Amino acid sequence: MEIPTAIDDLVLDVQDLTVTLPSAGHSARVVDGIDITVRRGEVVALLGESGSGKSMTARAIMGLIDEGDVRASVMKLNETDLTAVTAEQHRRLRGAKVSMVLQDALSALNPVLSIGDQIVDLLRAHRTMSRRDALERAVELLTLVGIPAPAQRVHDYSHQFSGGQRQRILMAMAIALDPDLIIADEPTTALDVTVQAQILELLLSLRDRLGMGILLITHDLGVVMEVADRVAVMHSGRIVESGDADEVLTSPQHPYTRQLLNSMPKDVAAAAADDSALPILEGSDLNRTFRSGHGRRAHRTTAVDDVDLKLHSGEILAIVGESGSGKSTLARMLVGLDSPDSGTLRYREHDVTRGRLRDRKILRRGVQMVFQDPYTSLNPRMTVQQIIAEPLAATRTGTGATRRARVTELLELVGLDPDMGSRFPHQFSGGQRQRVGIARALALDPDVLVCDEPVSALDVSIRAQIIDLLCELRERLGMSIVFIAHDLSLVRHIADRVAVMYLGNMVEIGDTDEIYRNPSHPYTRALLSAIPPQSRSERGMLARRTEFSPG
Repeated sequence: MEIPTAIDDLVLDVQDLTVTLPSAGHSARVVDGIDITVRRGEVVALLGESGSGKSMTARAIMGLIDEGDVRASVMKLNETDLTAVTAEQHRRLRGAKVSMVLQDALSALNPVLSIGDQIVDLLRAHRTMSRRDALERAVELLTLVGIPAPAQRVHDYSHQFSGGQRQRILMAMAIALDPDLIIADEPTTALDVTVQAQILELLLSLRDRLGMGILLITHDLGVVMEVADRVAVMHSGRIVESGDADEVLTSPQHPYTRQLLNSMPKDVAAAAADDSALPILEGSDLNRTFRSGHGRRAHRTTAVDDVDLKLHSGEILAIVGESGSGKSTLARMLVGLDSPDSGTLRYREHDVTRGRLRDRKILRRGVQMVFQDPYTSLNPRMTVQQIIAEPLAATRTGTGATRRARVTELLELVGLDPDMGSRFPHQFSGGQRQRVGIARALALDPDVLVCDEPVSALDVSIRAQIIDLLCELRERLGMSIVFIAHDLSLVRHIADRVAVMYLGNMVEIGDTDEIYRNPSHPYTRALLSAIPPQSRSERGMLARRTEFSPG
């Protein structure tokens, strides 16, 4: 995509920015002397992992740091010196000259006001205009960002929109006052791959149409590969490398940048699955419907619709699809946390659908789950020793001494120091917490791990470590893995077979290479076309993407 000719216009100029925050009786420097500039019509990506200082940099520019010390030798927005403005003057600049698009649109939008009321309030706070004119402008903005039937939907509330639509609404609010700079803080992290592609395409189209500068804060290398003109790599509060995106992404100079790029998914040698043997886990005609409401308001949602599934010994089967496709409901049925309304589920030779208690206990020992969120899936009041030993205690396996020995063995197996067993979950990083979750799942020596989005909440390098760990465990322990994800770029490199789910149906299943080379279903093709590029040479894929229509 061509960069607009007005790229020489400097919108943001930050030199030697330092942010110091109070922390437990002392001061912590979270941003340490960074320089960053953004020109009109340019996308500058601030790339780094959680805790690197990216979002704190954005908050400093926006004037949103109340407690702490913000200093800079230069911090200019156009010709305005941000180091010299009052809090009230900074407030007036927000929205009018610089706007921010946050990561979690549901939390950013007011749930008790309609979307129209929120946009109207924003417009009237900065401009003298009637409510009627402001509402007309709100409809124009919703039209601009692609909200269908905007004249009607302007009166709806945030919970009545999908995640992608809510993100579009945040963009409408961000451009409402024609700012010169938009700061997009992880705007696509919580979105499915196809919705992510749509939001990125919208962001670039708004950039081209309105001539804004964009500071894109992200840890997603695929997003940076696709949209960035320049890149600044941030680590431990400092920018360790910056420059033209092509140069930084193809010839990185700093070890940390090379580490990030090396964390991109790579092919993992597949273990030979014995297709001739009986499946270790098999589902036939699985159905699950949820009911809500009463009387005329009663509603039925089919989450899983006639799904057939076979998992062979030693293989990794990936189940992919967007939010609401039925992946997690299917996962809960596979581990016995939910029962199908109809159909049959067999684990080895046991019918565990509605079988005897003995058979269901066998399932719960042999099939274990690794959850998506390592922050909420661990009991904060229990030590890691207690958390990992809990399945052993619940099944009355071993004595106190043998359980402690087993916990030590499991911590070593997942790459953690056994001395960490006395710590609580909050004393671990996100990646370490996920390792604890995996250790807990392994406590009963299962044959099958069902991993429900196990890395979607993690940074790119931590994600690579967890994937490597799962593949290593598959090789060492001979386990089978059901890997549920919406990140097809990740699935391609680790799975032996891929199953694609859409609206509760399994629309396609087959060998991974064949699915990626020759997808037969339109929805699979739509998912594959929305994968962010894996190299800078693939940049520009967004322009060639098309949305899938079930009709």
